[in-house]
Amino acid sequence: MSKSPPKRILVVDDEPDVTELLNYRLRKEGYDVEVINNPLLIMGKATEFRPDLFILDIMMPELDGIKICRMIRADKNMSNAPVIFLTARGGTDDRIKGLESGADDYIAKPFDVKELVLRVGLLLKRVSTGKASEGQILRAGEVMLDQERHNVTVNGEPVDLTATEFKLLNLLMERKGRVQSRDMLLINVWNYDTDTETRTIDTHVRRLREKLGNQSAIIETVRGVGYRVNDE
Repeated sequence: MSKSPPKRILVVDDEPDVTELLNYRLRKEGYDVEVINNPLLIMGKATEFRPDLFILDIMMPELDGIKICRMIRADKNMSNAPVIFLTARGGTDDRIKGLESGADDYIAKPFDVKELVLRVGLLLKRVSTGKASEGQILRAGEVMLDQERHNVTVNGEPVDLTATEFKLLNLLMERKGRVQSRDMLLINVWNYDTDTETRTIDTHVRRLREKLGNQSAIIETVRGVGYRVNDE
């Protein structure tokens, strides 16, 4: 039985000390890693390397991580790859801005490299789990989610979702009509303990609603509890 190729990770940070550390630790975990210290080279390298996951610094000269993340999300060949921000900006507002730009996770510097490696593994596992579904087609209103092909259409038109957004919508649609608490969503979608910041969920739900357009109302907010999908 052939062994599957290692997952590819692209690290972009203008601090060589950071990229050297991550290159060493991630390779030690069995990943195929490329690092870039000049953010202007990102799209060319990404097109060539086709990473399964990005780790981006935010505060970089000439081209910051927020802009890079938006460029990744706009590229159909890599829009589903998870993005982790690694940055000195650790405030709540900065975290929300980062998540709203399309990132899947946000880690403040100084960081624990063991935690970062753990989060990388969880994100890649989440993407893999999302693609290895049973192949059902779920519907709510004019939203259709194809688990086997890992795509979503709204009013018959395709919608690009990140890996996290897809898994969140998939879970809500699988449990249509049932309220999912924020703690339950954190555990089932983010694989985190319930101590994790619940505003992460609210940010992703808001972004998901924007992408669903005139079908955004299928995701209902149950005040003080969480969310549910309801197409009645």
